[in-house]
Amino acid sequence: MAAEGIRSGGSAAGAATGGSAGAATGGRALPRMLLGLDTGGTYTDAVLVDADRLEHGPAAVVASAKRLTTPGDLARGLGAAMQAVLAEAGASPAEIGLVSLSTTLATNALVEGQGGRAGLVAIGFEAADLARQGLDRALDDAPLIRIAGGHDASGAQAAPLDLAALEAGLAETLAGTPAEAYAVCGLFAVRNPAHELAAAERIRALTGRPVTCSHLLSARVGGPRRALTALLNARLTPMIDRLIRATEARAAALGIAAPMMVVRGDGALVSAGFARERPIETILSGPAASLVGAGWLTGLADALVSDIGGTTTDIAVLRGGRPRLDPDGASVGGHRTMVEAVAMATHGLGGDSRVSLVEAADGPGIVLGPRRALPVSLLATEHPALVHEALARQAAAPRADALHGVFLLAPVPAAGLAGAEAAVMARLAERPEAADKLTADRKLGQAARRLEARGLIRRAALTPSDAAHVLGLQSGWDAAAARAAAALFARQRRTDGNALADGPEALARMIVARLTRRSAELVLETALQEDGLPPGLAVSPLAAAALERHRGLAAPALPLTVPLIGLGASAPTYYPAVAEMLGAENAVPPHAGVANAVGAVVGGVRLSLTAVVTAPGEGRFRAHLPDGPEDFPDAGAAEAALTGALTDRLRAQALAAGADAPEFAHRIARREATIEGKRQYVEGEITVTATGRPRLAETAPEGTRR
Repeated sequence: MAAEGIRSGGSAAGAATGGSAGAATGGRALPRMLLGLDTGGTYTDAVLVDADRLEHGPAAVVASAKRLTTPGDLARGLGAAMQAVLAEAGASPAEIGLVSLSTTLATNALVEGQGGRAGLVAIGFEAADLARQGLDRALDDAPLIRIAGGHDASGAQAAPLDLAALEAGLAETLAGTPAEAYAVCGLFAVRNPAHELAAAERIRALTGRPVTCSHLLSARVGGPRRALTALLNARLTPMIDRLIRATEARAAALGIAAPMMVVRGDGALVSAGFARERPIETILSGPAASLVGAGWLTGLADALVSDIGGTTTDIAVLRGGRPRLDPDGASVGGHRTMVEAVAMATHGLGGDSRVSLVEAADGPGIVLGPRRALPVSLLATEHPALVHEALARQAAAPRADALHGVFLLAPVPAAGLAGAEAAVMARLAERPEAADKLTADRKLGQAARRLEARGLIRRAALTPSDAAHVLGLQSGWDAAAARAAAALFARQRRTDGNALADGPEALARMIVARLTRRSAELVLETALQEDGLPPGLAVSPLAAAALERHRGLAAPALPLTVPLIGLGASAPTYYPAVAEMLGAENAVPPHAGVANAVGAVVGGVRLSLTAVVTAPGEGRFRAHLPDGPEDFPDAGAAEAALTGALTDRLRAQALAAGADAPEFAHRIARREATIEGKRQYVEGEITVTATGRPRLAETAPEGTRR
């Protein structure tokens, strides 16, 4: 379930610490500042929010800061952002009562096929079962240990657990390349977890590695997809653990002693320790945080939310103040998991989308993305002489080339390269280089293209961010370099021999218009599909006529019926025009550029557990308790026992997840059938939910309050 934002009522801030604003203990004031962090493709954001003023919305944001993301070491960029926001606010580290992080690390790792080496122990499954859901692709060359055991749909043992086969399989893997973590999935383990628990205990004893049990991640019975979810979780465990520990260390070095939370993919907050055990639940963490931030910053309960970043535009629906969740589970990197996460449409369109010229039947046109480039204006702030000298040399050439205004750089060293590829990396190791100069050597040019395709080198080129600098819509980077790069691009020739555009300003207007139109199409597509209409309608001739305000015998229109919330640093630049094109209320809020970081701290802890009561025989009602099934003589007793057991288990989880004084609610969905004219109980699904604000640091030394 999604996190709940905090905008109405004055009790939320008090609940955050279990006391009223300005409370003190033994003469020591409670810390009241909430530090939100978000790592994006280009920037890492930080905000400070006053916990005593949460009900005031944007007015509670004390300060914000952006620092460049450091891909090789994300914690370094996070540390710089923390330091910057403290300086901006003039705040003491001791005033920080909570640190909360939203991160794209898990999402990016799954998309790029990265993560630790994890083994899978499959209990009671046939080989054909595991071939489904892409498990073979997810495993790659990691160990798979398939052993006998498992249960049936009623929770009864289907076959004895073969611990000897498990030990033999582990011995074989330990003799080769050992796994960093293990996942265990048993047949119908959600109905009886006994075999998963026993196998996990044996694995920990023999390997000392972390183990993920599938029944703890999902209550659904689909074994192969549950196995995939557990395996991906195990793969992410070492990576997320390193990020969280490094971030905690950076915070401690700054003197911040507050507890740390992490945003899950459904927008809820959990403690850092909880996230270490279930890193799979942090996929789509960043987009989820942006939705929570959007609702809190605007006060809107129903809206379309479009978050434009450097690389992508993420579009989702806000209903009743909560992000809508994907009922089928999050799908990332081609893997459909059982993780509850926001229903989000992600498109390769952003402020740093590469601008390309593509020939079409009606002539050449501007295309944005899906690949990302480092804006030339940003590169010029770091290497001004190199960029300006190259742009001036290229401007003096008689004809504009497609590689003019393009630079190549190596973000991280790469091992195992030889020949021309090693030569290219060696040249880029010290500093970037103009693409036309590097690729003048045919072999080096071919090697550079291969390295770029593998993601080992990056391209700096003209982007919408550069176009915005040319037109004065954005500032902060080198506008002169942006103008020079745009002038070179504008000189490229059409098929009729004429220049593409009449100067850099005309080209920049073309780029901004293209981004605005494409953004409107993507938002409209999301709205139409949300209404149950087929995909592709937003780029139909009728939709084009509506977006272009065609007025003839017919005047087609497709206005949105809810506001459009634009988020991202460039949202104020583009989204007023996007909203106008869609006939929608423009709702770009204050602090739109750091909405993800805001959402990281204004949400709450929200966890749920689900289990079922079944009727395996006449007069028998089986409660599938967390520790195993138990039979009762009537349905009411079974449901009461299961509700109590789930509440007890969830109370411990909520406290471990960082909730302060969690509150509980439950619902029961019963399924009955009519057999020979008599209504009979088939199944009762019970879901218990815990909600609460995260605990803040208990005390701060005297004299640290501003």
